[in-house]
Amino acid sequence: MTIQSGPPKLYLSAPHPCPYIEPETASTVLLDPNYPMDNSLFSILIKVGFRRSGDTIYRPHCRNCNACVSVRIPAREFLPSRSQRRTWSRNNDITTSLVPAKFSEEHFGLYCRYQSWRHTGDIMDHSDPDRYREFMVESSVETVFIEFRLGGELVALSVCDLPEDGMSAVYTFFDPMMPKRSLGTFAILKQLEYVRNMDLDWLYLGYWIDGCRKMSYKTQFRPIFGFVNKEWRILSL
Repeated sequence: MTIQSGPPKLYLSAPHPCPYIEPETASTVLLDPNYPMDNSLFSILIKVGFRRSGDTIYRPHCRNCNACVSVRIPAREFLPSRSQRRTWSRNNDITTSLVPAKFSEEHFGLYCRYQSWRHTGDIMDHSDPDRYREFMVESSVETVFIEFRLGGELVALSVCDLPEDGMSAVYTFFDPMMPKRSLGTFAILKQLEYVRNMDLDWLYLGYWIDGCRKMSYKTQFRPIFGFVNKEWRILSL
């Protein structure tokens, strides 16, 4: 086996329809999949706007658009809103635990129920177990699952990477039959608590696009910083 040395190579994907802004065309910078990845390198890349999906490390790089902004929350400075405090109290009967990132029929069953409600037929619909493993379980960096249980029953699960300065929220899915619990919001609040308990700094929330309804929840957590013009700055919203 040949061990690569030197900086990793980057590749630009072919243009494809943007899944968030019609009728824009998107492109993505991809890290060489053959380059040896470890948590130290990933911790550097996430600070400059990269993200992980399965074993793919990527960053949007569109010729005519820079709407995608990598965002992160300072865990120690975050102050929950009144609504978020109510969500926290509403779910004080839910227990959480960190578990290894591995395939589980229980996890996959909840994932399929969530997909049938939220993402049927779109690019996030990975209801095939092999695609689920590829997207959720396979990882070349340090990754954990956060289980959320109510009376022993799994009601939500968060997939989280662990860069050296915090936690990166890769994906969260939950029981769609519990809308009053706002489990997506509760999951982020719990992730922030884990970051603080680990005495780390940041919760990375991936990309945000101003005006995109699917991403608007991210800016409800303040203060929030965006990676803009090659530096992290607080977003004025």
